[in-house]
Amino acid sequence: MSSKSSSDDESLDRTRNIGIMAHIDAGKTTTTERILYYTGKSHKIGEVHDGDTVMDWMEQEQERGITITAAATTCHWKDCRINIIDTPGHVDFTIEVERSLRVLDGAIAVFDSVSGVEPQSETVWRQANRYHVPRICFLNKLDRVGASFEGSIESIRERLQGNPVAVQYPLGIEGSLRGVIDLIEMKAIVWNDDSLGAEFSYEEIPSEYVETAQKYREVLVEKVAEMNDRLMEKYFDAGDLTGEEIIEGLREGTLKLLLQPVLCGSAFKNKGVQPLLDAILRYLPSPLDVAAAMGCDPEDEATEILCPTSDDESTVALAFKIASDPFAGSLAFVRVYSGIVKKGTQLLNPRTGKKERIQKLVKMHANSRSEVDELHAGDIGAVVGLKFTATGDTLCETRRPVVLESITFPEPVISVAIEAKSTADQSKMDEALDKLQKEDPSCNVRTDSETGQKLLSGMGELHLEILVDRMLREFKVNANVGSPMVSYRETISKEGTGTGTFEREIAGKHQFAKVTLKVSPLTRGEGFQFVGAVDESKGMTKALLASIEQGSKEGMEVGVLGGYQLMDIKVELKGYEVKPEEATDMAFKVATTFAFREAIKSTTSVLLEPMFKVEVVTPEEFMGNVVGDLNARRGKVHNMAPRSGMQVIDASAPLKSLFGYATELRSFSQGRATFSMEFEEYAELPPKVQAEVLAEIGR
Repeated sequence: MSSKSSSDDESLDRTRNIGIMAHIDAGKTTTTERILYYTGKSHKIGEVHDGDTVMDWMEQEQERGITITAAATTCHWKDCRINIIDTPGHVDFTIEVERSLRVLDGAIAVFDSVSGVEPQSETVWRQANRYHVPRICFLNKLDRVGASFEGSIESIRERLQGNPVAVQYPLGIEGSLRGVIDLIEMKAIVWNDDSLGAEFSYEEIPSEYVETAQKYREVLVEKVAEMNDRLMEKYFDAGDLTGEEIIEGLREGTLKLLLQPVLCGSAFKNKGVQPLLDAILRYLPSPLDVAAAMGCDPEDEATEILCPTSDDESTVALAFKIASDPFAGSLAFVRVYSGIVKKGTQLLNPRTGKKERIQKLVKMHANSRSEVDELHAGDIGAVVGLKFTATGDTLCETRRPVVLESITFPEPVISVAIEAKSTADQSKMDEALDKLQKEDPSCNVRTDSETGQKLLSGMGELHLEILVDRMLREFKVNANVGSPMVSYRETISKEGTGTGTFEREIAGKHQFAKVTLKVSPLTRGEGFQFVGAVDESKGMTKALLASIEQGSKEGMEVGVLGGYQLMDIKVELKGYEVKPEEATDMAFKVATTFAFREAIKSTTSVLLEPMFKVEVVTPEEFMGNVVGDLNARRGKVHNMAPRSGMQVIDASAPLKSLFGYATELRSFSQGRATFSMEFEEYAELPPKVQAEVLAEIGR
């Protein structure tokens, strides 16, 4: 196997592809800025509150002090190359985390040591579990009042069902934080504040910390010994393990997802970042340490194709993010799994069946880039100017077509109506919306069938605000924008059947199709299922069956109650009539939409609304106000528990009732309560509320 990984002639075993993930405000971007400074990638430390960070380069990010889009960069530490993606923490931009984790080999989970595990921490942890991403934990902000090392570790164990193993212990806490204690070498690491944290020294552990450090080290050695029989045997014989053996066991456990090494510090106060870089090299996998990517044959999904991490294999890459560039046009971020992507060659996109010419290849550093001639197996880079490629598409060689597992996108839950102010702005708006959809698959644009209005849908109020802001500022579109509206859905509560017939003469050719469908409800969240079989003896070909499935999917776009999109429905082909001379794909597609509409009308439809998980952190004196207000919003409180001198309320509430909640919560808690929310599920509306919603839209 070839282990060359780039034009820099670096080997794959000295490469790390990692992401930094966390809840909003845990300190991801601040940690990344320190990493870039200490590795020499940048020569000054950017601060989020000053709006001058390297990774938050968008205007909207700098103004709001949050990360909106995942930014990629490369730095070097101790002869190793680290490709880093800094991901957003806000729930509205969860798609950025999803598609980043899909292509990364390892991750750093950053936690605010005051709050421990927060709602979005749980979301990103689940995403990392889904893609089997090994991770290390960094307990940040230990300099803040209320910080708790032990409490944070316990929250990882309890709320994430993780297996956190401390490899460091803080030297001081809150305002007295001076450094960390290395539990492997049993030394204190103390940072020099005058050097912006660039200089640090190893010292003996102060006597008041020796007993605690020893206790934590014993737990560390015990957990490491469980990783393999050889270490367990050595531990039973000698009662201890060497530093090298501990590191070996930690690496093995991390790669197998059996444990997560925990480091600590304060990125803002420049403490703990260099040992974190060492931990990335020690414990997180190189591209050679992760299992080879598994794809399938585009013509037969059951046929699996292995894509080993080697330059000598056929080229296979995954486009995980599309970005619009004002100068270069389309920019497709890719992870190369096998082979080499070379400038000037052609690659196939199996989804579209079209070939893409690789005109220009770049390595990214936030929004700046350097041109390269090729990307090797294990590399992350970008291709400029691809025409037919979307997020989640595979690029491969024509001689060996393969499709990698794509990326799942969440359903938008909130919409705004937008209309161009002039005819000249209309085409600019359409072009801008098209680019935004290509960049961000978690937003979509549709035209209301009754009003003719364009509706832009997204994951939350902030998401929509950013999309609209980009359209107005970045794409210079003059448009009127309505107030946010909930994206309701419809489904059915019982079975129904319908028959549709299409018979017409078009362009001198008689076309005929007859289709009978049965529709039945699915469990919430199952989406759409189609059941039908090819039967050549009765004239049902693969192409006609595909047209019936497509007609059913199109029927799902508009419900009968309020015209909202349908979900969680199974469609079965129960009967059909094929006249060979008159059967066309179009005729069967149209007949299917008639049959589908008839079947939906024969059953009972219900409206569904998006429900959100809400976590409110409030001083105890405002508990009654918060709970009473949530009840008034049709919310349901699930749990209340103390955390760091505050009360944490876990609840569920409908999205519609949460519009403007941040302002009202601030007003009745004197600005001291905070909340976060994330999408939970679509749930059936109570009959009275359903009647009110339908009355609002004139149904």
